Amino acid sequence: MKLRIEKDSLRLRLKQNEVASLLADGIVECSIRFSHRRQLRYSVASSPVAAVVSVNYRDGAIRVVLPHAIAIAWAESTEIAVEGAASDGVHILVEKDFRCLHKPAESDLEAYPNPMLLRK
Repeated sequence: MKLRIEKDSLRLRLKQNEVASLLADGIVECSIRFSHRRQLRYSVASSPVAAVVSVNYRDGAIRVVLPHAIAIAWAESTEIAVEGAASDGVHILVEKDFRCLHKPAESDLEAYPNPMLLRK
């Protein structure tokens, strides 16, 4: 899962296996270690009780929560992204991660086929 933060915008890109894990397990988690004891954890979770796309930050962890029905509809469709805005103004974007156009395809096998390559 890729994480991009820019000002008040949070963007996460999930590969096919991560979207499958989100559906099967209800969560996909990753982290980046800064030292032996310090890390930033980030995740996308699916919740049957969530009404809207939301994000929270607690104890060094960012968690984006998608309503379960929205997560299923997005995962099982050709829709690229789920978008939302937190009450504090943080813009949230969860996207399917496409294969890079400038890397060999075998290095990005779990990514979704890039629509730009399908048009050629």
